Amino acid sequence: MSQRFLSAVACVALTAGASFAQEAKPRLEFEVASVKVAELPTPAMIQSGKLHAGIKFDNARVDIGLTAMLGLLQKAFDVKQYQITGPDWMLTTPYDIVAKMPEGSTKEQMPQMLLALLEDRFGLKYHREKKDQSVFALVVDKAGTKLVPYKAEGEADSKVTGSNELAISGKAGGPQTVSDGTGLQQTMTPSADGKSIHIAFTKVPLSTLCDGLFRFVGRPIVDLTGLKGDYNAALDISMADIMAMQKQLGFGGGGPGGAGGGGADARPADMASDSFGNSVVESLKNLGLKLESRKTPVDMIVIDKLEKNPTAN
Repeated sequence: MSQRFLSAVACVALTAGASFAQEAKPRLEFEVASVKVAELPTPAMIQSGKLHAGIKFDNARVDIGLTAMLGLLQKAFDVKQYQITGPDWMLTTPYDIVAKMPEGSTKEQMPQMLLALLEDRFGLKYHREKKDQSVFALVVDKAGTKLVPYKAEGEADSKVTGSNELAISGKAGGPQTVSDGTGLQQTMTPSADGKSIHIAFTKVPLSTLCDGLFRFVGRPIVDLTGLKGDYNAALDISMADIMAMQKQLGFGGGGPGGAGGGGADARPADMASDSFGNSVVESLKNLGLKLESRKTPVDMIVIDKLEKNPTAN
């Protein structure tokens, strides 16, 4: 499994995002910060399980590893991926950041400091606007859901403490497992014929699953199931859909972006027969879930200016 594949697919569900920030807050800054473009992981790093990725807090120290600019912007603005528009390289260029927060500050203030860093070191300029967007609403099928609720099996249910450091493990050509330290985990296993990837999730909330899958279906997915808590679930995503998603992310890949599985009855009425994402739609159907087309106003962050290379440390 290539490093580009991992960069594009490994974290289907392990993405961050929350409600849109409504009010301007006082500008807070890190005391000091080191910023550099990160190197893509080698197979040895992945197999060791010691990949430097995700966000980790240690008292006043913030350690961000192998995080694409889009992920940094998501954290800084506290929004979903689809609420940010800007240059394509935001998706594919990762960064390492180590910073120290002022004494007495809290991890809740870190996004404001990260935003200040992006403005100072990357020349970030942006504006906010509201746009009508076509979205897919994730709803429960009339027959009911087949999702399996996650059970801790005697373990104390872990809570998010401010860190979501990623660990990736697995052997080349075999299953790859990604976890974030909170119990959320996904394991990706190539099919024997190489035509699809089986992705098994453990302890995943549906809102997080929606965040990770929207690039496979071409528009945002909004969780309207009303189902709370965490679940275990599995999806079979076709290589055609994966290649189309990689191409959308700027990784090339070629190949058709067309149907990967599932018939026309599984698709929302306005999803064309040659649309990519059909294998995702079919997998959701097998879980007792379906996508319905909706249109809704969405608060957006529009990037007006952003440098790819940060100013010197």
